[in-house]
Amino acid sequence: MKNKNKPHDVAKDFKGTIKKLIRYNKSLVVLVVISLVLSFVASILSIIGPDKLKDMTNIISTSFTTEIDLEKIKNIGIILIIMYVASSVLAYIDGLLMTLVTCKFQKSMRNDISIKINKLPLSFFDKTTVGDILSRVTNDVDTIGFTMTESLSSIVSSSTLLIGSLFMMIYTNWILALTAVLSTIIGLVFVVIIIMKSQKYFIEVQNSLGEINGHIEEVFSAHNIVKVYNAEEETNNTFDTINERLFVSGRKSQFLSSLMHPLMGFTGNFGYVAVCVVGSILVLNKSIDFGVIVAFMMYIKFFTRPLMQIAQLFGGIQSAVAAGERVFNFLEADDMENEKNIKEKLLPSNSCGNLEFKNVKFGYTKDKTIIKDFSAQVKKGSKIAIVGPTGAGKTTIVNLLMKFYNIDSGDIIIDNHSIKELTRENVHDLFTMVLQDTWIFEGTIKENIRYNNRNITDEEIINACKKVGLHHLIKTLPNGYDTVLNDSDNLSSGEKQLLTIARAMLDNRPYLILDEATSNVDTRTEELVSKAMDKLSKDKTSFIIAHRLSTIRNADMILVMNNGDIIEQGTHDELLKKNGFYADLYNSQFQNIGE
Repeated sequence: MKNKNKPHDVAKDFKGTIKKLIRYNKSLVVLVVISLVLSFVASILSIIGPDKLKDMTNIISTSFTTEIDLEKIKNIGIILIIMYVASSVLAYIDGLLMTLVTCKFQKSMRNDISIKINKLPLSFFDKTTVGDILSRVTNDVDTIGFTMTESLSSIVSSSTLLIGSLFMMIYTNWILALTAVLSTIIGLVFVVIIIMKSQKYFIEVQNSLGEINGHIEEVFSAHNIVKVYNAEEETNNTFDTINERLFVSGRKSQFLSSLMHPLMGFTGNFGYVAVCVVGSILVLNKSIDFGVIVAFMMYIKFFTRPLMQIAQLFGGIQSAVAAGERVFNFLEADDMENEKNIKEKLLPSNSCGNLEFKNVKFGYTKDKTIIKDFSAQVKKGSKIAIVGPTGAGKTTIVNLLMKFYNIDSGDIIIDNHSIKELTRENVHDLFTMVLQDTWIFEGTIKENIRYNNRNITDEEIINACKKVGLHHLIKTLPNGYDTVLNDSDNLSSGEKQLLTIARAMLDNRPYLILDEATSNVDTRTEELVSKAMDKLSKDKTSFIIAHRLSTIRNADMILVMNNGDIIEQGTHDELLKKNGFYADLYNSQFQNIGE
């Protein structure tokens, strides 16, 4: 199974992604500002504390020769208690606000991703796995949210402590301040180097997570196929390759980011030693009081701890930026062509059911044209079968009819309206589709059949199920039509197909598309479905794609496609008399059955 995503898909735009994340939070700016102000004030209160502690120490140290001034010590102690309690309360409120901001941010981003999915062209999903998209909705958004909760306030408080403690150190004694700063410069240089080296590995981690999710989604959704073809070893090897890449990039990123904590720890301890040595000399020279050294012990903590926190947080920030790049790449992907200027509308009730292809040319890529020159006229109520070998362009015709892709040249005329003059939503309103791949969501049988059509009555649902031969089966289920369908597979693949056909029968639209609709049913059920399809297609213009040519013998017109061109057309009998490509296809199927 080939994964469609490569590590180089994500741009390494660190600053650009940070700016996008900031702009994305503009609706929450008031809460963020309040939170940051609280964090700032809490940090300021913490910074002032050592200065008061210095005064208390000096009062106590001078008591060796004079009487202790207990009143001053008590007053300073009360002030310190008030300041530290206030700082803790403000930090707690700040944490609550940031949690609220994060939850709102994640909700907004997931909503935007959900909306974006419906705006993307099918060509995007040709290049991106479902697992990778799910990874962006879950892993990447969670990574960004977690980092916001843990980092945003911490960065503000750490920066405030860093700048504030530096100011207070200079204000208290510039010599000790210079000693403390110089002792931390070495650590800072190494931290910057580590940050620059590790960012690419954090990006690789997020990409590898997307890859591994995509691979797992593919394998699990086709687990039976893997078993049947004994492909366990191959899929395991693919998984091991991706997992190894994730392991290597994760190991390198975490190794480099984990170096910052012990490095800054060493820097802080080295700062303590340096301040103690230089401070002792200054005390002996009577340049400073002993309380200054005590204050500087606190300031060193306030100065180096923020550096350690920022160093630790930067690992999370790097992961968040890598995740943000992936999410924004998704949100900024090209949407389907804007159709706001299209004002014309064709109502299903006003549609005659006539359709024409005029010299249609199309290719999924510019360098490879699949539909080369396709022309055909289809009259109201006609049953048009499209047959041909795999890759002939049959499903592509349906994709163009439904305007899932825009044609390169030529035109498709629906009831004298160019498809270019109709919106995609308008075109979809004209067609009912039954695909080879059944789509059943978790819900009751009634809800699945009534999907997006609330006006359908229970009686109509029952009648539709009777026509396709599902009614008897449904009545044998524990809750009948109220039976909930889910992953436990209440119905077989063929029965699910019948259910989707019943859903289509209640969707009263002028055009009908059956794309391999009977491929998952047995021969007996196929005959029953074919009769139901005859009733369904009455007074409707129908397009039927089928590999089983026996199911389309009564079609009004059969279009035989090969390599993107219509090479033959006519009724079943007419094409057999020609003894051409269609006759070979038809006879080969019966020869295979005989063998």
